[in-house]
Amino acid sequence: MGILNATPDSFSDGGKYSYTHDALKRALEMVEQGAKIIDIGGESTRPGAKPVGAVEEIARTVPIIRELKKRSEVLISIDTSKAAVAEAAVDAGADIVNDVTGLRDENMIQLCASAGVGVCVMHMQGEPRTMQENPCYVNEGGVLPAIQAFFVERLSSLKSSGINTDCICFDPGIGFGKSYEDNLELLRGLGEMQASRPVLLGVSRKSVIGQLTGEDDPVQRDRATAVITALAYKKGIQLHRVHDVKTVVEAIRIAQSI
Repeated sequence: MGILNATPDSFSDGGKYSYTHDALKRALEMVEQGAKIIDIGGESTRPGAKPVGAVEEIARTVPIIRELKKRSEVLISIDTSKAAVAEAAVDAGADIVNDVTGLRDENMIQLCASAGVGVCVMHMQGEPRTMQENPCYVNEGGVLPAIQAFFVERLSSLKSSGINTDCICFDPGIGFGKSYEDNLELLRGLGEMQASRPVLLGVSRKSVIGQLTGEDDPVQRDRATAVITALAYKKGIQLHRVHDVKTVVEAIRIAQSI
């Protein structure tokens, strides 16, 4: 899953692909490099990010989706937590809704159920503006049990709401309401993570990598991202959300061969 941020304030490439022409060029480049899904977002979810209205988010993403749909058969994911944005994106040709709030909005659930689209359901403690202030999982027995319980609850709830479980994948939410230690525990426990649906890992360029490597520049974290991705692949993770598609595809091919 190649990341395409159509935002001016994303943590690693904000503003770089905020115009349709540039965004489309980058999307097609990622497809050429091996991306099977392009994940398009119009609102930054980095810690402390300011919220964006649905009208603005639609204006940033829908033109890109329409143009990409004309030029490629790649699957398109809309990265949003707003039902109105998801609806506009699906109408424009999006195949998947990637919701960092875990489909908590009933309107979002009903939209996804009726449209029959794929859904990426992410775990997040808190919300983007405050999620990193004081994440804590003591009362839940630790971060891994908390995420396991979240997966079970969401699968049952979404199924009862009419979403086909074959359309669901789960994201443990690296960096979303987790401390550095929580993120490491999650990465160590990927092989033991019990999920009846595929797991999507989004670790690309995140601060946990910077803390591990000492690299402050997010773009310079791509090599480490590829290493983590290859290790995660060997642990059974099937979906990988990344910025540098070429490097990660090479890493996975090496892991497959070995």
